[in-house]
Amino acid sequence: MICTRISVASLFAPVTRAFAVWHKVENTANKKGHLYHMNTSSLRVQQRCTKHIRCCSVGRDQLNASISTMASPLQIELVPCLKDNYAYLLHDSSSGTTGIVDPSEPGPIKDILSKRRYKLMYILNTHHHYDHTGGNLELKATYGAKVIGPLGEKERIPGIDIALRDGEKWMFGGHEMHVLETPGHTKGHVSFYFPESGVIFTGDTLFSLSCGKLFEGSAEQMWSSLSKIASLSDHVRIFCGHEYTVSNAKFALSIEPGNDALRSYAARASELRSKGLPTVPSTLAEEKSCNPFMRPFSAEIRKSLNVPDTASEAEFLGRVRKAKDKF
Repeated sequence: MICTRISVASLFAPVTRAFAVWHKVENTANKKGHLYHMNTSSLRVQQRCTKHIRCCSVGRDQLNASISTMASPLQIELVPCLKDNYAYLLHDSSSGTTGIVDPSEPGPIKDILSKRRYKLMYILNTHHHYDHTGGNLELKATYGAKVIGPLGEKERIPGIDIALRDGEKWMFGGHEMHVLETPGHTKGHVSFYFPESGVIFTGDTLFSLSCGKLFEGSAEQMWSSLSKIASLSDHVRIFCGHEYTVSNAKFALSIEPGNDALRSYAARASELRSKGLPTVPSTLAEEKSCNPFMRPFSAEIRKSLNVPDTASEAEFLGRVRKAKDKF
């Protein structure tokens, strides 16, 4: 489904203020190893081991979960899977509701559930690709969890129980989740948006500094999907399906080397990875300022790729995608 044309100026205007609150990395020792904090104005991430990174989503202008105005903040834990995938463990402490977004494989998910002593209730899939659904059947069999996925891909989601369509709202414990249809990478891809927590799980639609390959959809569909995400608040934090940021930054810098915000973002991403920390999540403001797929107004990118001024936003995205595929 292709949305009506949306003003580029209103959605994708450059944003530079986000970089004043980029991740500040602190490394202090404790008895269990190292404790890492990556602080922004609205997120605290803790890493107590090298494999799992624990996040607590709070209000936009607050630093810590303890001062959140929400009765029970949505707890988000990054779980690395396969080579570069991220699954996301979600937990609502008030209700005990626990879910996993895009489990690539069952092993790491079972490990973290055992450590946290959580019972898995829901499996949420953004799309049908195996590296996002590979753990579905074993996790469902082990915990009796319900599998939730996009209606448009219900025939391809292993073990699906609940199929949701664009615009539907679904309660995860005490947290309302909005389903956004975001095709392009696959025909039925969806993203899961939690407006009260200010977070969105974009699967393989929007990455930090890139977007998904157009395996089943078109540039028009991908542009529509990115426009839908871009209409959300600049403070929204983006949890994507892969750790690709450093490699994405190399391509982005090759076509927009004059972007100061991008250079700063790329340097900090490299620093985080050198410390074994994730570059995820990013904010929507950061993506608007740095992600070439969200910057059709950039004269530098258009010049680098010989994209005429008369080319539409979707045509621009298609050119950038082809260049990225060959990079």
